[in-house]
Amino acid sequence: QVQLVESGGGLVQPGGSLRLSCAASGITSSRYTMSWYRQAPGKERELVADITSLTGSTNYADSVKDRFTISRDNAKTTVYLQMNSLKPEDTAVYYCNHKPWGTPGYWGQGTQVTVSS
Repeated sequence: QVQLVESGGGLVQPGGSLRLSCAASGITSSRYTMSWYRQAPGKERELVADITSLTGSTNYADSVKDRFTISRDNAKTTVYLQMNSLKPEDTAVYYCNHKPWGTPGYWGQGTQVTVSS
């Protein structure tokens, strides 16, 4: 089974930065997408950013473009989400997702990000 462990969440002031990490284990497929989702209270879980395993191509939600950056380490075992210029509306639980092509994917337990002054 794939296991994903998120870390790096916490409390940050508006305009600040935070870097989330997703440590993955048990990955067997070479073709998959790693993604960050978030879910705020009373809202649907939404895609924040994703990166494909083969090319490293990235995609971002319009709300985080030019502020967030998704990346991976050389071993492709850890995926990061660098969050800059944070806003209160970025407050949510952030989830890592590993999705082999053609599958629903796997979820981490989530890490809380709170942006408040």
